[in-house]
Amino acid sequence: MATTMRLDKYLKVSRLIKRRTVAKEVAEKGRIAVNGVTAKPGTNVKSGDELVIRFGPKIVTAKIERLEENAKKEQATEMYTILKEERTDESR
Repeated sequence: MATTMRLDKYLKVSRLIKRRTVAKEVAEKGRIAVNGVTAKPGTNVKSGDELVIRFGPKIVTAKIERLEENAKKEQATEMYTILKEERTDESR
């Protein structure tokens, strides 16, 4: 098991974001924070890190539980814990 992993790869393997290219785009737009700091696609993440991901009107806060190079769909949800899900009104 890896000790660190690129953010974009982690998001894809964990299936928090289905495709790595989408994860990269979301990070490049400044919509992902790791431990309170805006993250780039190549930011290294590790177990225990807290992610805040803004998808349009939804904000998801998740804690990384473990890193896996590859994970089956059933295992992917074990890689993180959702701490909070919020909806925002982006029209303001």
